[in-house]
Amino acid sequence: MSRMRNGSPSSARPDRLITLSDGIFAIAMTLLALDVRVPPGLNSEQFHDALRETTPQLAAYALSFLILGVFWRDQRQILLMSAQTGGLPQHLALAVLGVIALVPFPTSLLAEYGAREPWAVVLYATTIRLIDLLQLTMFVTLKGRHGVRTVGERRDTTADLSATIAVFGTSVPIAFFAPQAAMWCWLALFPVKAALGRQERLRSTRQDD
Repeated sequence: MSRMRNGSPSSARPDRLITLSDGIFAIAMTLLALDVRVPPGLNSEQFHDALRETTPQLAAYALSFLILGVFWRDQRQILLMSAQTGGLPQHLALAVLGVIALVPFPTSLLAEYGAREPWAVVLYATTIRLIDLLQLTMFVTLKGRHGVRTVGERRDTTADLSATIAVFGTSVPIAFFAPQAAMWCWLALFPVKAALGRQERLRSTRQDD
């Protein structure tokens, strides 16, 4: 019986879930690069044309790689905040990983059709927003039920995740009228996150003093 209790999901430690997360994030980030390629057998003029045509793929790759890097950091941070991740938080963590594995698909749509197809932009923004909503729900659940503990000088996780949800959510209606403008809106996320990071560092400095 003790063996069953120790192995039950309700008493699961985050170590294995973190290892699984690292693996899935690594695979998803690697798959992003598969759409960036130049066909073989081209002459010089065709080669340079094909190279220029990879610009949308490279931009989509860079954007998604950066976003997945932030998601990976947040996922590890949230899981490390609790000694136990069984039950609902574990299911939410797996749901996050399920959507993470899907990110290369909307990324490829964004690269190919983002400049002219609103639904390519909407699908990408909705996917990113869904991941953040799941991570925010996981964080709130851990905080309320599993005794979240602070790990080092952590950022204000709720504000950080909410900022991404707001930025990508705002871009969805814009995409139906101006897909490119909606994509430019996403760049607002980086100064917002930088400002939140500075506030958290200042707060930590004041607490230390």
